Amino acid sequence: MTDMDKGFQLMPDQASTVAGPVDGLYFFLCAVSAFFTVLIAALIIYFAIKYRRRSEHEPPPPKTRTDYRLELTWTFVPLAIVMVMFWWGASLYYREYRPPQNTLDIDVIGKQWMWMVQHRSTGRREINELHVPVGRPVKLLMASQDVIHSFYIPAFRVKQDVIPGRYMTLWFEPTRVGEYHLFCTEYCGNQHSGMIGRVVVMEPAKYEAWLAGTTVDEPPAIAGERLFNHFGCATCHGQRGPTLANVYGQPRPLADGASVVADEAYLRESILYSTEKIVQGFQPIMPSYRGQMSEEQLMQIVAYIKSLAAPVPAREVRPAYE
Repeated sequence: MTDMDKGFQLMPDQASTVAGPVDGLYFFLCAVSAFFTVLIAALIIYFAIKYRRRSEHEPPPPKTRTDYRLELTWTFVPLAIVMVMFWWGASLYYREYRPPQNTLDIDVIGKQWMWMVQHRSTGRREINELHVPVGRPVKLLMASQDVIHSFYIPAFRVKQDVIPGRYMTLWFEPTRVGEYHLFCTEYCGNQHSGMIGRVVVMEPAKYEAWLAGTTVDEPPAIAGERLFNHFGCATCHGQRGPTLANVYGQPRPLADGASVVADEAYLRESILYSTEKIVQGFQPIMPSYRGQMSEEQLMQIVAYIKSLAAPVPAREVRPAYE
Protein backbone atom coordinates (compact mmCIF):
# COMPACT_ATOMS: atom_id res chain seq x y z
CA MET A 1 0.00 0.00 0.00
CA THR A 2 1.43 3.38 -1.02
CA ASP A 3 1.08 6.64 0.84
CA MET A 4 -1.69 7.72 -1.55
CA ASP A 5 -3.76 4.58 -0.86
CA LYS A 6 -3.96 5.21 2.87
CA GLY A 7 -6.74 7.09 4.58
CA PHE A 8 -6.36 9.83 7.16
CA GLN A 9 -2.93 9.85 8.81
CA LEU A 10 -1.92 11.99 11.74
CA MET A 11 1.64 11.84 10.43
CA PRO A 12 2.39 10.82 6.81
CA ASP A 13 5.03 8.17 6.13
CA GLN A 14 8.64 9.29 6.31
CA ALA A 15 9.99 8.94 2.78
CA SER A 16 13.02 11.24 2.56
CA THR A 17 16.30 11.79 4.36
CA VAL A 18 15.05 15.00 5.97
CA ALA A 19 11.68 13.62 7.14
CA GLY A 20 13.06 11.99 10.31
CA PRO A 21 14.97 15.07 11.55
CA VAL A 22 11.98 17.33 10.81
CA ASP A 23 9.66 15.04 12.78
CA GLY A 24 12.15 14.91 15.64
CA LEU A 25 12.18 18.70 15.94
CA TYR A 26 8.38 18.84 15.60
CA PHE A 27 7.81 16.32 18.40
CA PHE A 28 10.33 18.11 20.63
CA LEU A 29 8.49 21.42 20.14
CA CYS A 30 5.16 19.72 20.86
CA ALA A 31 6.54 18.06 24.00
CA VAL A 32 7.99 21.30 25.37
CA SER A 33 4.77 23.20 24.59
CA ALA A 34 2.61 20.51 26.22
CA PHE A 35 4.82 20.34 29.32
CA PHE A 36 4.76 24.07 29.98
CA THR A 37 1.06 24.35 29.14
CA VAL A 38 0.18 21.72 31.73
CA LEU A 39 2.68 23.09 34.28
CA ILE A 40 1.46 26.70 34.03
CA ALA A 41 -2.21 25.71 34.04
CA ALA A 42 -1.68 23.50 37.11
CA LEU A 43 0.21 26.26 38.97
CA ILE A 44 -2.51 28.81 38.17
CA ILE A 45 -5.20 26.53 39.55
CA TYR A 46 -3.09 25.59 42.60
CA PHE A 47 -2.25 29.18 43.54
CA ALA A 48 -5.79 30.36 42.84
CA ILE A 49 -7.11 27.85 45.37
CA LYS A 50 -4.31 28.12 47.95
CA TYR A 51 -4.14 31.91 48.10
CA ARG A 52 -7.77 32.79 47.49
CA ARG A 53 -9.34 35.36 49.79
CA ARG A 54 -11.72 33.47 52.05
CA SER A 55 -13.55 36.44 53.60
CA GLU A 56 -13.77 40.19 53.34
CA HIS A 57 -12.17 40.60 56.75
CA GLU A 58 -9.17 38.42 56.02
CA PRO A 59 -5.97 40.48 56.35
CA PRO A 60 -3.83 40.92 53.21
CA PRO A 61 -0.95 38.47 52.74
CA PRO A 62 2.43 39.46 54.15
CA LYS A 63 4.93 41.16 51.92
CA THR A 64 7.03 38.62 50.06
CA ARG A 65 10.79 38.66 49.70
CA THR A 66 12.34 38.49 46.23
CA ASP A 67 14.17 35.20 45.69
CA TYR A 68 16.82 35.89 43.06
CA ARG A 69 17.60 32.20 42.68
CA LEU A 70 14.03 31.59 41.59
CA GLU A 71 14.13 34.59 39.26
CA LEU A 72 17.33 33.36 37.63
CA THR A 73 15.99 29.82 37.35
CA TRP A 74 12.86 30.73 35.43
CA THR A 75 14.89 33.11 33.26
CA PHE A 76 17.79 30.87 32.24
CA VAL A 77 16.01 27.51 32.01
CA PRO A 78 13.55 28.75 29.34
CA LEU A 79 16.43 30.58 27.65
CA ALA A 80 18.42 27.34 27.43
CA ILE A 81 15.40 25.48 26.01
CA VAL A 82 14.77 28.20 23.43
CA MET A 83 18.43 28.18 22.39
CA VAL A 84 18.24 24.42 21.86
CA MET A 85 15.19 24.99 19.63
CA PHE A 86 17.03 27.71 17.71
CA TRP A 87 20.18 25.65 17.18
CA TRP A 88 18.20 22.57 16.16
CA GLY A 89 15.97 24.50 13.76
CA ALA A 90 18.84 26.54 12.27
CA SER A 91 20.99 23.48 11.61
CA LEU A 92 18.03 21.71 9.99
CA TYR A 93 17.30 24.78 7.86
CA TYR A 94 20.95 25.01 6.81
CA ARG A 95 20.93 21.35 5.80
CA GLU A 96 17.63 21.55 3.92
CA TYR A 97 18.45 24.67 1.90
CA ARG A 98 21.96 23.70 0.75
CA PRO A 99 21.62 21.00 -1.92
CA PRO A 100 24.56 18.66 -2.54
CA GLN A 101 26.56 18.80 -5.76
CA ASN A 102 25.45 15.56 -7.44
CA THR A 103 21.74 16.33 -7.71
CA LEU A 104 19.29 15.28 -10.40
CA ASP A 105 18.06 18.63 -11.74
CA ILE A 106 14.41 19.01 -12.75
CA ASP A 107 12.51 22.14 -13.83
CA VAL A 108 9.06 22.86 -12.38
CA ILE A 109 6.64 25.62 -13.37
CA GLY A 110 3.51 26.38 -11.35
CA LYS A 111 0.51 27.59 -13.30
CA GLN A 112 -3.18 27.95 -12.48
CA TRP A 113 -3.90 25.18 -11.77
CA MET A 114 -1.23 22.61 -12.53
CA TRP A 115 2.41 21.69 -12.04
CA MET A 116 4.42 21.43 -15.28
CA VAL A 117 7.57 19.33 -14.90
CA GLN A 118 10.46 18.75 -17.31
CA HIS A 119 13.47 16.47 -16.78
CA ARG A 120 16.59 18.20 -18.08
CA SER A 121 18.50 15.13 -19.24
CA THR A 122 15.99 13.97 -21.87
CA GLY A 123 13.35 16.69 -21.87
CA ARG A 124 10.66 14.27 -20.66
CA ARG A 125 7.58 16.25 -19.57
CA GLU A 126 4.94 15.61 -16.92
CA ILE A 127 1.79 17.35 -15.72
CA ASN A 128 0.93 17.08 -11.99
CA GLU A 129 3.34 14.15 -11.65
CA LEU A 130 6.98 13.88 -10.71
CA HIS A 131 8.97 10.67 -11.25
CA VAL A 132 12.26 10.43 -9.35
CA PRO A 133 14.72 7.65 -8.46
CA VAL A 134 15.09 6.40 -4.91
CA GLY A 135 18.34 7.13 -3.09
CA ARG A 136 19.43 10.07 -5.24
CA PRO A 137 19.26 13.77 -4.33
CA VAL A 138 16.83 15.70 -6.52
CA LYS A 139 16.93 19.49 -6.97
CA LEU A 140 13.94 21.35 -8.37
CA LEU A 141 14.33 24.73 -10.06
CA MET A 142 10.87 26.27 -9.77
CA ALA A 143 9.07 29.30 -11.15
CA SER A 144 5.51 30.58 -11.27
CA GLN A 145 3.82 31.74 -14.44
CA ASP A 146 1.05 33.69 -12.72
CA VAL A 147 0.48 33.84 -8.93
CA ILE A 148 2.10 32.48 -5.78
CA HIS A 149 1.96 28.69 -5.52
CA SER A 150 3.50 26.36 -2.95
CA PHE A 151 5.08 22.98 -3.74
CA TYR A 152 4.47 20.55 -0.87
CA ILE A 153 5.22 16.82 -0.50
CA PRO A 154 4.02 15.77 2.98
CA ALA A 155 5.84 12.42 3.04
CA PHE A 156 9.13 14.16 2.29
CA ARG A 157 8.49 16.98 4.81
CA VAL A 158 9.49 19.59 2.22
CA LYS A 159 7.58 22.68 1.08
CA GLN A 160 8.61 25.72 -0.92
CA ASP A 161 6.62 28.76 -2.01
CA VAL A 162 6.94 29.47 -5.73
CA ILE A 163 6.87 33.24 -6.26
CA PRO A 164 6.30 35.03 -9.59
CA GLY A 165 9.38 36.79 -10.91
CA ARG A 166 11.86 34.63 -8.99
CA TYR A 167 13.52 31.26 -9.21
CA MET A 168 13.04 29.08 -6.14
CA THR A 169 14.91 25.86 -5.42
CA LEU A 170 13.97 22.81 -3.39
CA TRP A 171 15.85 19.58 -2.90
CA PHE A 172 15.15 16.20 -1.32
CA GLU A 173 16.43 12.63 -1.37
CA PRO A 174 13.71 9.93 -1.46
CA THR A 175 14.32 6.87 0.68
CA ARG A 176 11.27 4.70 -0.07
CA VAL A 177 9.81 3.47 -3.35
CA GLY A 178 6.12 4.36 -3.72
CA GLU A 179 3.63 7.05 -4.68
CA TYR A 180 3.19 10.16 -2.55
CA HIS A 181 0.86 13.15 -2.45
CA LEU A 182 1.81 16.48 -4.04
CA PHE A 183 -0.15 19.60 -3.06
CA CYS A 184 -0.20 23.32 -3.67
CA THR A 185 -0.54 24.85 -0.20
CA GLU A 186 -0.86 28.51 -1.17
CA TYR A 187 -4.32 29.70 -2.20
CA CYS A 188 -3.96 30.45 -5.91
CA GLY A 189 -7.51 30.90 -7.22
CA ASN A 190 -10.91 29.28 -7.36
CA GLN A 191 -9.52 25.90 -8.46
CA HIS A 192 -6.71 25.81 -5.92
CA SER A 193 -8.08 22.64 -4.31
CA GLY A 194 -7.67 20.81 -7.62
CA MET A 195 -3.97 21.64 -7.95
CA ILE A 196 -2.83 18.26 -6.69
CA GLY A 197 -0.61 15.53 -8.07
CA ARG A 198 1.66 12.68 -7.13
CA VAL A 199 5.36 11.95 -6.73
CA VAL A 200 6.41 8.51 -7.96
CA VAL A 201 9.63 7.18 -6.43
CA MET A 202 11.14 4.36 -8.48
CA GLU A 203 14.13 2.06 -8.41
CA PRO A 204 17.00 3.66 -10.39
CA ALA A 205 16.85 1.12 -13.23
CA LYS A 206 13.08 1.50 -13.58
CA TYR A 207 13.43 5.28 -13.48
CA GLU A 208 15.97 5.26 -16.31
CA ALA A 209 13.68 3.01 -18.35
CA TRP A 210 10.75 5.33 -17.68
CA LEU A 211 12.87 8.38 -18.52
CA ALA A 212 13.80 6.93 -21.90
CA GLY A 213 10.19 5.91 -22.50
CA THR A 214 8.53 6.06 -25.91
CA THR A 215 7.81 9.79 -25.96
CA VAL A 216 10.56 11.85 -27.55
CA ASP A 217 10.83 15.28 -25.97
CA GLU A 218 13.32 18.03 -26.68
CA PRO A 219 15.84 18.53 -23.85
CA PRO A 220 15.69 22.05 -22.36
CA ALA A 221 19.23 22.92 -23.47
CA ILE A 222 18.43 22.05 -27.10
CA ALA A 223 15.18 24.03 -27.00
CA GLY A 224 17.09 26.89 -25.37
CA GLU A 225 19.64 26.95 -28.21
CA ARG A 226 16.80 27.29 -30.71
CA LEU A 227 15.24 30.14 -28.69
CA PHE A 228 18.66 31.76 -28.29
CA ASN A 229 18.88 32.09 -32.06
CA HIS A 230 15.21 32.92 -32.53
CA PHE A 231 15.39 35.95 -30.24
CA GLY A 232 18.63 37.15 -31.83
CA CYS A 233 20.81 36.67 -28.76
CA ALA A 234 23.66 35.34 -30.93
CA THR A 235 23.91 38.68 -32.72
CA CYS A 236 25.63 40.35 -29.78
CA HIS A 237 26.91 37.77 -27.34
CA GLY A 238 30.38 36.80 -28.37
CA GLN A 239 30.71 39.80 -30.70
CA ARG A 240 29.65 43.03 -28.99
CA GLY A 241 28.38 41.70 -25.66
CA PRO A 242 29.97 39.57 -22.96
CA THR A 243 30.55 35.98 -24.02
CA LEU A 244 28.29 33.37 -22.42
CA ALA A 245 30.74 30.47 -22.66
CA ASN A 246 31.61 29.22 -19.19
CA VAL A 247 29.73 32.14 -17.62
CA TYR A 248 27.45 30.04 -15.41
CA GLY A 249 28.57 29.81 -11.81
CA GLN A 250 31.36 32.37 -12.27
CA PRO A 251 31.66 35.79 -10.59
CA ARG A 252 30.81 38.71 -12.88
CA PRO A 253 32.34 42.15 -12.19
CA LEU A 254 29.74 44.88 -12.61
CA ALA A 255 30.08 48.46 -13.82
CA ASP A 256 29.24 49.84 -10.36
CA GLY A 257 32.18 47.98 -8.82
CA ALA A 258 30.13 45.17 -7.30
CA SER A 259 30.37 41.49 -8.19
CA VAL A 260 27.68 38.87 -8.63
CA VAL A 261 27.72 35.11 -9.24
CA ALA A 262 26.08 34.13 -12.52
CA ASP A 263 23.54 31.64 -11.18
CA GLU A 264 20.07 30.88 -12.57
CA ALA A 265 18.52 33.90 -10.86
CA TYR A 266 21.15 36.28 -12.30
CA LEU A 267 20.75 34.89 -15.82
CA ARG A 268 16.96 35.25 -15.60
CA GLU A 269 17.22 38.80 -14.31
CA SER A 270 19.68 39.73 -17.06
CA ILE A 271 17.25 38.54 -19.73
CA LEU A 272 14.21 40.33 -18.30
CA TYR A 273 15.85 43.40 -16.75
CA SER A 274 18.90 43.79 -18.94
CA THR A 275 19.99 47.23 -17.69
CA GLU A 276 19.89 46.44 -13.97
CA LYS A 277 23.33 44.80 -13.65
CA ILE A 278 25.73 45.82 -16.42
CA VAL A 279 28.95 43.83 -16.78
CA GLN A 280 32.08 45.90 -16.42
CA GLY A 281 33.35 47.23 -19.74
CA PHE A 282 30.03 46.97 -21.62
CA GLN A 283 27.26 49.41 -22.42
CA PRO A 284 23.56 48.95 -21.48
CA ILE A 285 22.44 48.22 -25.05
CA MET A 286 20.76 44.83 -24.53
CA PRO A 287 16.96 45.04 -24.97
CA SER A 288 14.62 43.73 -22.29
CA TYR A 289 12.70 40.55 -23.10
CA ARG A 290 10.16 41.06 -20.35
CA GLY A 291 6.73 40.00 -21.55
CA GLN A 292 8.18 38.25 -24.61
CA MET A 293 9.10 34.92 -23.04
CA SER A 294 7.18 32.46 -20.91
CA GLU A 295 8.73 30.99 -17.76
CA GLU A 296 9.29 27.75 -19.63
CA GLN A 297 11.21 29.53 -22.38
CA LEU A 298 13.29 31.39 -19.81
CA MET A 299 14.22 28.11 -18.14
CA GLN A 300 15.19 26.64 -21.51
CA ILE A 301 17.46 29.55 -22.41
CA VAL A 302 19.05 29.41 -18.96
CA ALA A 303 19.59 25.66 -19.43
CA TYR A 304 21.30 26.36 -22.78
CA ILE A 305 23.60 29.00 -21.25
CA LYS A 306 24.49 26.55 -18.49
CA SER A 307 25.27 23.88 -21.11
CA LEU A 308 27.92 26.15 -22.67
CA ALA A 309 30.11 25.42 -19.65
CA ALA A 310 30.08 21.68 -20.46
CA PRO A 311 28.74 19.65 -23.39
CA VAL A 312 25.24 18.21 -23.13
CA PRO A 313 25.72 14.40 -22.95
CA ALA A 314 23.32 13.46 -25.76
CA ARG A 315 24.58 16.05 -28.23
CA GLU A 316 27.35 18.62 -28.48
CA VAL A 317 25.80 22.07 -28.13
CA ARG A 318 27.97 24.65 -29.82
CA PRO A 319 27.67 28.32 -28.85
CA ALA A 320 25.37 30.05 -31.29
CA TYR A 321 27.74 32.96 -31.74
CA GLU A 322 30.59 30.87 -33.19
